[in-house]
Amino acid sequence: MQTSSYERKEGHSSRQRSSSPEDRYAERERSLSPAERNYSDHKRYDLERSKSRHYTDRNEDKWEKQREKPRKERERDYDERKSRRSSSPKKNEERAAPPSSIDSSEPPAKKKKDDLDPILTRTGGAYIPPAKLRMMQQQITDKSSLAYQRMSWEALKKSINGLVNKVNVSNIGNIIHELLQENIVRGRGQLARSLLQAQGASPIFTHVYAAVVAIINSKFPNIGELILKRLILNFRKGYRRNDKTICLTASKFIAHLMNQNVAHEVLALEMLTLLLERPTDDSVEVAIGFLKECGLKLTQVTPRGVNAIFDRLRNVLHESEIDKRVQYMIEVMFAVRKDGFKDHPIIPEGLDLVEEDEQFTHMLPLEDDYNGEDILNIFKMDPNFLENEEKYKVLKKEILDEGDSDSENDQAAGSSDEDSDEEEDEEDDQGEKVTIHDKTEINLVSFRRTIYLAIQSSLDFEECAHKLLKMEFPESQTKELCNMILDCCAQQRTYEKFFGLLAGRFCMLKKEYMEAFEDIFKEQYDTIHRLETNKLRNVAKMFAHLLYTDSVPWSVLECISLSEETTTSSSRIFVKIFFQELCEYMGLPKLNARLKDETLQVFFEGLLPRDNPRNTRFAINFFTSIGLGGLTDELREHLKNAPKMIMTQKQDVESSDSSSASSSFSDSDNSDSESRSSSSSTDSDSSSNSDASKEKRNRYQRKKKSKKTHKASSRKQASKRKEPEKKTERRRHRSSSDSRRKSGKSKRHSDYGLHPKMSHHSSLISC
Repeated sequence: MQTSSYERKEGHSSRQRSSSPEDRYAERERSLSPAERNYSDHKRYDLERSKSRHYTDRNEDKWEKQREKPRKERERDYDERKSRRSSSPKKNEERAAPPSSIDSSEPPAKKKKDDLDPILTRTGGAYIPPAKLRMMQQQITDKSSLAYQRMSWEALKKSINGLVNKVNVSNIGNIIHELLQENIVRGRGQLARSLLQAQGASPIFTHVYAAVVAIINSKFPNIGELILKRLILNFRKGYRRNDKTICLTASKFIAHLMNQNVAHEVLALEMLTLLLERPTDDSVEVAIGFLKECGLKLTQVTPRGVNAIFDRLRNVLHESEIDKRVQYMIEVMFAVRKDGFKDHPIIPEGLDLVEEDEQFTHMLPLEDDYNGEDILNIFKMDPNFLENEEKYKVLKKEILDEGDSDSENDQAAGSSDEDSDEEEDEEDDQGEKVTIHDKTEINLVSFRRTIYLAIQSSLDFEECAHKLLKMEFPESQTKELCNMILDCCAQQRTYEKFFGLLAGRFCMLKKEYMEAFEDIFKEQYDTIHRLETNKLRNVAKMFAHLLYTDSVPWSVLECISLSEETTTSSSRIFVKIFFQELCEYMGLPKLNARLKDETLQVFFEGLLPRDNPRNTRFAINFFTSIGLGGLTDELREHLKNAPKMIMTQKQDVESSDSSSASSSFSDSDNSDSESRSSSSSTDSDSSSNSDASKEKRNRYQRKKKSKKTHKASSRKQASKRKEPEKKTERRRHRSSSDSRRKSGKSKRHSDYGLHPKMSHHSSLISC
């Protein structure tokens, strides 16, 4: 069916009027050429992008990442999105709604985040002015609640930071007073952190911060120990990381703490030894900076240690393996030492605020494992918050003497009558003084600690004796000093001659020390069973050295008694090691001569017993078993002659008894004769009878003598008769033995006949 052009135009116009704008836009696209269509595509894309609000830069990045994903991952993501859409039909309906409805509706309200209290956040939240912070604290009724503790912690932290940053030489006293007003026991971690940060930021004020630490350490030694531990950890961390700045700041702080007697000089020597063990440019530079700060103190305390460090620096300089700049620094260091460290004093003027008696020195080696206790820097709720605060208030009053200052103010404001009353009260108090005895032995423990540190930090016994004598301790502590020397010797793994020489030097100086060591020897021997074998050996060797050098008299051996009942296994081991060490020192002949000294025999009666043969035999066996049998020669002779001596003693006793009996008999005869002479007439008959009895006794004795002589003569005659018989018997025996040998018969006893003894017996019978 053909249509005219007019009808086509009319139909086209009618379609355009009847169709919607979208249909007309599609028909227009079909009628455009390809070039025009491409242009229109770009235009439409820009139009759609400007209208739509869903395409953003984030979505474009997202789609680019999705294009780069492999096929399987894209399929998985598509399935997940599809499942989400199916699970939320309401969202799909909202997305499918026309834009007119979206534009007409109000924008959805945003969800409000939960309001957090800035006080309870980790960093404390926003800045709160101090006045407002105090007002908030006053509004809280529960003083032990978490919010109140957190607010007080924030106030404490800000106060400590502010005071540390303000400190200098002129106001250090006021700053310390204000610091002690705060609870630095609770905030000790924050105080240590603030001091280390301030010193790291401005190392030129290190001597000021060291003075602050010294004052706090005199009142709170645990805070000083915490700061020193963190400094050691920082130095070790910087040394491992080759961080020169950390090593320089930490070593400088440690040097000034050593000058203030907070750190021990052993730590300084260990650090210098570590830095110069494998020298590099940085390590030598750190060592020289450290040595400049504390060189004068080390020269006074340990001159030999400083000499060893400078010898090592000289070797490093001669090896010339380091940079010339560092070599020049070493030469400058030697020049500073030659000038006596005049530009580097131990404590600058105005910072010597702590007396030596009040200072507490920490002995912390460099290589030990330490805990920095970083948890103390962070807030933590305290269940006993109020109790701890009250305890610190009491402690603060004791330190700052607030009670004394208040009483002085009251006295100044009072009248004269009140002053007189107070004077009377004070007199009453003085009349009723109460003596307080310290049974906690804190002073004794601190005294022993100082002695131990002095012994351990000395290179030889002369230096140690000089340090100990310089302490000027009271005479009541003399025995405690000797006990401490012995305890330090006993604690060593092996015996060191250092302690014997040190004890000998003290014994030579004063008689009191010698008497103290005599008493200690007796006490140690009585309680020797309490010591371990190693300690027992060291104690025995030390006392052997004292006896060899005659620092202690040999009369101390009076307490030793060698017997099976009076000795134990420990005491026998002690005596064994003691005498073996003496024998090594003196030699056996000299030791034997000393034990035979007549002037000392009174003191050796228990050591070489002669009272009982059993004890003597025990002593001989003991010394022989330990290889010192040469000391028992006199004991052996005494043991051999003991029976003879016993017999002579018995004879002496019998002779004394017989002499007493004879004297009694003679006295009785004299009395009889006198009685006879006085009464001769009346007793004539009795005298004649007595003469007759005497004659009878004499006859009887003569008969006995004659019998004895007759028996002796008969024995001689019998022996003469027996001699020829014996000879004939011997001849027979010889002839019979010869005949048996010739015949070769095996039976010998059958041809013997009678035995010579039997034949002799038969001959006697026949006679």
